[in-house]
Amino acid sequence: MTTIARRARRGRPLSPGWIGLGFVLPCFLLFLMFRFGPAIAGVLLSFANYTVGGNLEWKGLLNYQRLVADPGFLNALRVTLVYTLISVPLTIVAATGLALLTRRAFRGARLYRSIFFLPVVTSLILAGVVFTWIFSSGGPWSTVLSAFGFPVTDWLESGTFALPAVALVGVWTRFGYGVLIILARLQEVPRELEEAAVVDGAGPWRRFRHVVLPQLRPAVFFLVIIETTFSFQAFDTIYVMTSGGPVDATYSLVFDLYQESFVNFDFGYAGAIGVVLFVLTLVIALIQRATVGRES
Repeated sequence: MTTIARRARRGRPLSPGWIGLGFVLPCFLLFLMFRFGPAIAGVLLSFANYTVGGNLEWKGLLNYQRLVADPGFLNALRVTLVYTLISVPLTIVAATGLALLTRRAFRGARLYRSIFFLPVVTSLILAGVVFTWIFSSGGPWSTVLSAFGFPVTDWLESGTFALPAVALVGVWTRFGYGVLIILARLQEVPRELEEAAVVDGAGPWRRFRHVVLPQLRPAVFFLVIIETTFSFQAFDTIYVMTSGGPVDATYSLVFDLYQESFVNFDFGYAGAIGVVLFVLTLVIALIQRATVGRES
């Protein structure tokens, strides 16, 4: 920045590279200050014990040893993995299906695409409040199930159904973004390939499986990475709908991190949970990259 100001004072023209640096530098400094800096501080904090009063005590690996023996953390890890296994496949299947339905031009196609995207821009807190009523014993979900002979129950009060219910809300809030990604990729699929498959007598399923789906592999791989990351960070709807209950059935890793940091004020232990969460997300992304994304 100093070099840029010095050149400006001397009246010498700045090269495009320096001008570009001048535009990028403020954003880069803000990124270091509010993203990279806190992340490094969180990693360092995970090796210490820090209290609200400002007392900092080095603990080494003690916080990580607590994690291994903590049943609450192990339950949060299991809940997060189950939540991810439910929400990620459902989100991608729903996004792909709706993208294929609205792919071709027909009357009202743009309206349907906008409707599908609306949940993405809807407040997660508001979505959580609405779906809390929908899944209640007096809500429309129970009314529909009772019409088919199923018992009326509050899904969010059930240890069996609470986590699937919260995961379904996660799918509802995310599938619209997936529809946009899949649609963008579908526009690049050569129509000649599908027309050739039709000439060869391939039906809709065979055309999708052998022509369209291979072309969608990069978009699907991208969605798997993004949705896995979002699933590991699920918090808002869980906080509003169940607060981690019933009996810790929806107690996710991020909810555990929130409880340890802002309820128990155990910042060092919460930092260790955050580091484990980061490492898990990174490892899963690398595994997916090595398997699903290799050919993409």
